[in-house]
Amino acid sequence: MRRNLIIFAILAALSGSAFAETITTTVNGMVCAFCATGIEKTFRKQPEVATVKVDLPTKRVTITTKPGQSLSDANITEIVTYSGYTMGKIVRKK
Repeated sequence: MRRNLIIFAILAALSGSAFAETITTTVNGMVCAFCATGIEKTFRKQPEVATVKVDLPTKRVTITTKPGQSLSDANITEIVTYSGYTMGKIVRKK
């Protein structure tokens, strides 16, 4: 019985993480570490966001959402344009 509970707990944890989403976009106009930090802080303020990684040389922003949550394309575009940048294509992976 205890073994079954442990297996169930592990499967529940794994299935929750399966619903997290990874979103990648290019942010045009980021030219310095200050720019990258600003974008990172702005995305981290969103309640749906688990992690944010900004790669300044490639101008790529990778956002991982919390399990079961998502950011809409419109919300991502609004955040980036409000910060003063333009962006490329949004790519999503689950």
